Amino acid sequence: MACDANTRWTVTVSKETDVAVRTFLASRGLKKGDLSKFIESAVKWRVFDHTLTEARKPFAEMQPEAAQALIAEAVKATRNNPRQSTRPRKKAR
Repeated sequence: MACDANTRWTVTVSKETDVAVRTFLASRGLKKGDLSKFIESAVKWRVFDHTLTEARKPFAEMQPEAAQALIAEAVKATRNNPRQSTRPRKKAR
């Protein structure tokens, strides 16, 4: 998801959080501009965590053996179906 365009955010955090984050970054030799990179990374991880939690919910009550069987079935089905090319097919002459 590489993107050259940036969006400016205005966020409000507690003074305690501000000091903690800036102290953390400074202790690792990072500069003021690295705050944006740190926040972006933290947001990406949080979104990923929420997405993963939501994806796991339907399987929360599933027994491990049943989950393993479901995974094995999906792997077998995937291996039995060769990937189709994403390139457009050439027209026959």
